[in-house]
Amino acid sequence: MKKVIMKTILSLIDSIDTPEAQEVRDELNAELNKGAELKAQNDALYESAKVVVMGELGDTPVTIGELYEAIAGDLPEGFTKGKLQYAVTRLWTDAIVKIEGKVNTYRKA
Repeated sequence: MKKVIMKTILSLIDSIDTPEAQEVRDELNAELNKGAELKAQNDALYESAKVVVMGELGDTPVTIGELYEAIAGDLPEGFTKGKLQYAVTRLWTDAIVKIEGKVNTYRKA
């Protein structure tokens, strides 16, 4: 079931004050909030890694591999090269410039 449908059901049964309605509300809220803690942890992980990455990037373009090698020891535990590539190419596109080539390189915006 989609989250928007669950939220609609919640809004419809908010005015109903029965044990059954409360049970449905509890179940829907649990389902809607499932994964919220993991998302918050991942957001914090990426945010702390961003500080390290932006501190290393400059005007000289580097590949993801070169960047990872330079900062691997400073990144938070569990922050892999794949996560770095995801963050640079998807999350932080406003702060990082991509230079297309046979191997893409990146520099600070």
